[in-house]
Amino acid sequence: MIKTSQREFWFVVGSQHLYGPEALNEVKAHAEEIVETLNKEADLSYPLVFKALVTTADEIKDVIKEVNYKDEVAGVITWMHTFSPAKMWIPGTKILQKPLLHLSTQYNSEVPWSTIDMDFMNLNQSAHGDREYGFINARLNIKNKVVVGHYRDSEVHSEINNWMLSAVGYAESQHIKVARFGDNMRNVAVTEGDKVEAAIQFGWTVDYYGIGDLVAEMDQVSDDEIQSVYDECQSLYDMDPGENDADFYEKQVKEQIRIEIGLKRFLKKGGYTAFTTNFEDLHGMNQLPGMAVQRLNAQGYGFAGEGDWKTAALDRLVKVMTNNVSTGFMEDYTYNFVKGEEYIVQSHMLEVDPTFAETKPKVVVNPLGIGDKEDPARLVFDGKAGEGFTISMLDLGTHYRLMVNSFEAVTPQEDAPHLPVARVIWKPNPDFKTSIRQWIENGGGHHTVATLALDKEVILDWANMVDLETVLID
Repeated sequence: MIKTSQREFWFVVGSQHLYGPEALNEVKAHAEEIVETLNKEADLSYPLVFKALVTTADEIKDVIKEVNYKDEVAGVITWMHTFSPAKMWIPGTKILQKPLLHLSTQYNSEVPWSTIDMDFMNLNQSAHGDREYGFINARLNIKNKVVVGHYRDSEVHSEINNWMLSAVGYAESQHIKVARFGDNMRNVAVTEGDKVEAAIQFGWTVDYYGIGDLVAEMDQVSDDEIQSVYDECQSLYDMDPGENDADFYEKQVKEQIRIEIGLKRFLKKGGYTAFTTNFEDLHGMNQLPGMAVQRLNAQGYGFAGEGDWKTAALDRLVKVMTNNVSTGFMEDYTYNFVKGEEYIVQSHMLEVDPTFAETKPKVVVNPLGIGDKEDPARLVFDGKAGEGFTISMLDLGTHYRLMVNSFEAVTPQEDAPHLPVARVIWKPNPDFKTSIRQWIENGGGHHTVATLALDKEVILDWANMVDLETVLID
């Protein structure tokens, strides 16, 4: 389900006519070689295209207009090979509507002391041009990224690629649509938010639907369709009836499949890439969506419970950035306070994302205890180990804030035979007490999106692109 538009990035090199046509030809040749090298050696997630050598304000403005107009272009990378007077960058930079990376590099990796002369100095002066170009971006308050280092350096490759992921996330963020089935959980504060401001700042569309709209779609699902998915589930998961009667178990699992098919049809018809549910709003449904949500998570749909549309949109955003690897909705549940073994247990009533699964998921049917509905089927598994981070977005009334906390996830070593939900365990950085205290002091929510498949710089760069206040606990 992770389907994004084909994306590419344009490379633009700045210079001026002062150096003459021969020098400019060399500048262009160097830029083309750098682009070719990055495409071959940097393992970039998206292609880099050499677009232009620009030497005048009109040339720059024309390129930027094209960047803005072409949907496939997710951002622009600029390089100041020589000294490019920055006043001529003002008209184009002012109208740029896409992410910008300033690559502070040069063609040669070391100073050639045995041959260096003034011709070399005049041509190879990125250190000179960088300052001029950097000043005008600062003066214009452009939320650009600066990557410093030689273009063949693996660290530079990693930084460029991380920024590309952020830029594609920025582009895809403009197309995130969240369907809310029911409103926010009653009396809960942190899940609320200004949807108009979210549309302006992040590009998100958030629409409300009564649960009856989903039930009407579910009523159109045929028994043959349900059986086909049930057969698929038998091949993917361990079917574990437990103490349930076999017929009852199959009936409850198939009800989740009915919800899944109905949900997916509804979302596809409306072009929605994320959704929320609410256990307080289930009129006309037999079960709270559990396995249905988890299977849609595995296909790339964003989700959050209790009507938390901000987290659902964030979930979809990070799934796009990671191509849906080890990423999903989380909720802080309970602490382990044993000295030297402190950690937080992450789980939810039902909907823990199976992209985190370390063990083969089991399909179980158990009572839920809330929602006053039938026993729902859900996928149960233990989470993966690895380094990651978790994010939460807050509406503080005056502005949005993004909380970011890195962590070390560990695979559970003890069984939990009476806990019929999936679980993920992590140890937050820099330490247990500091993390929790700072998270609480800064208003961090209990709903988050976590990932084990992304460098935190990617989400920090995205936050910079959308001018979002960020608190990093690391």
